Amino acid sequence: MEQLELSSRIRAAARRANLSSVGDVLCFSGRDLQRLTGLSRSDIDQLIQAAAAAASRSRPITALILTRGFESGRRLSLGCPVLDRLLGGGLPVGGVTELAGESGAGKTQLGLQLCLSVQYPPHHGGLGSGAVYICTEDRFPSRRLQQLIGQQRLPTDITCLTFTDQIYIEHTADMASLQTCLSRRVPVLLARGLVRLVVVDSVASLFRSEFQASDWLERTRHLLSFSSCLHNLSQEFNTPVLCINQVTTVTTMVTMVTTASQGPHPLSSSVSPALGLAWANQVLVRLMMHRLQGTVTHGDQSSALRRLEVVFAPHLAQDGRHAAVWTEGVRGLEEDA
Repeated sequence: MEQLELSSRIRAAARRANLSSVGDVLCFSGRDLQRLTGLSRSDIDQLIQAAAAAASRSRPITALILTRGFESGRRLSLGCPVLDRLLGGGLPVGGVTELAGESGAGKTQLGLQLCLSVQYPPHHGGLGSGAVYICTEDRFPSRRLQQLIGQQRLPTDITCLTFTDQIYIEHTADMASLQTCLSRRVPVLLARGLVRLVVVDSVASLFRSEFQASDWLERTRHLLSFSSCLHNLSQEFNTPVLCINQVTTVTTMVTMVTTASQGPHPLSSSVSPALGLAWANQVLVRLMMHRLQGTVTHGDQSSALRRLEVVFAPHLAQDGRHAAVWTEGVRGLEEDA
C-alpha cells in the first residue's frame, strides 16, 4: 500500500489488516474496511479514494483494450454453425463478452456449451484447453453438463477428450471471494495453460446483493475494479471471458388523458442488462438471449423458442437468430420460426 498517498497512520492500519494492494482495498465495502482496520469513516473514505485513483492509473480501460480482442481474428466456436455465423465465427478471443437474459432463456446452457467447445483443437473451433466456471449464485449444473458431454460426437481425427477433467469450478459467495478467485486462482490456471476460457455466472448477483441503491458510488468502484481485472486476464493470456448477466425491467410510461385526469400508466415494458451504463462501457460484445412464446420440435424433443441477438459489437451488425435448447445443447434454427 506504499503507492497510496496516505498518512503513515492509515498505511500502518491497512498493513495490519493485510490490505497489501489496491485490489485488496477495493474488494471490501466501507463498513468492512472500518471493521478490519479500526479506522474512522473519514479515514476509510481517504483510503478508498486513494485506492480507486491508483487503480485508474495502473491499467485504464481504453478503446485499444476493448477492441484488441477481435482484431486478431481468432474466435471460439459456440458449437453451432448457425450461431457462429451470427457472431462472425464465435466469441472474440481476448475480449469480454456479456450474455444477458431473463431466467430460463438459456444463458447457462450456452456457458456450459462453450466449456466443451473450448477444449476442441483450433481447427475444430476450439482453443485446445479447458475452462474455469465461476458460480456466484446457483450451484454448478453438473447433471446438465454430463448430459451435454454424453451427446458429444467427436470428429474422426480426435481420439479422446476427457471433458470433465478440464472444467474447473469455483463458487464465490461474496465480493471478497470473487476478488480472490480472479486475482489468485484463475491466473494460476491460465499461466499453466490449463484453461483458455473464463465464465462468470452471473456478474450481477453479488453486486445486487452486497450494495444498496445509496451505495452506487462504492458499487461503481468495485465494478470498475472487477472489469479491469477481467480485461487484464483476457489480454495477458489472450483468453475470451464470458460474463452472464441478469436483466432489469424497463417500463415505458404514457399519460392517459380522459375526462378525469389520470396519472401515468404503463404503455409497454422490456428488459435491459443489469448494472447500468458503467458496466455496459466495459464489455466488447453484448449479447441478449430471449425466451419467446411458442415451441419447436426436433424428433421426439420439444423446446421453447429462443432468440440470440447481437446488441452491440464493434465488428458485427445488430442481428439475431432463433434457437432452441435440445439435449445436445443450444442450436440455432436454419430458418426463423
